Amino acid sequence: MDSRQQRVAKNEALFREVNERIKEVNEPLAPEEPSDYLCECGSQDCTDPMSLTRAEYEEVRKAATHFAVVPGHVVPDVEHVVARNDRFVVVEKSSPAAARIAVERDPRS
Repeated sequence: MDSRQQRVAKNEALFREVNERIKEVNEPLAPEEPSDYLCECGSQDCTDPMSLTRAEYEEVRKAATHFAVVPGHVVPDVEHVVARNDRFVVVEKSSPAAARIAVERDPRS
């Protein structure tokens, strides 16, 4: 994995940690009530919000290699799309090294 791919993977893991804190704040909401989370893309400059319900967020978190990103923020050389809707895209790390970083930095493991 080159340094750019490694940076992308680490940045995505960082924003996943931020979204875990957002989820904790949203615990009082009903599972189907939407809330804003931050895009978990690999761009260092992205802080774009995306709307997910708590149930949708939990579905993304079922796999340590899955991340939610704003449509158009997919990094094809590091990940591939596994689900999409009009509000967000779920990507999975396709590079073994990027997947390893995602698993190692998973706050739920």
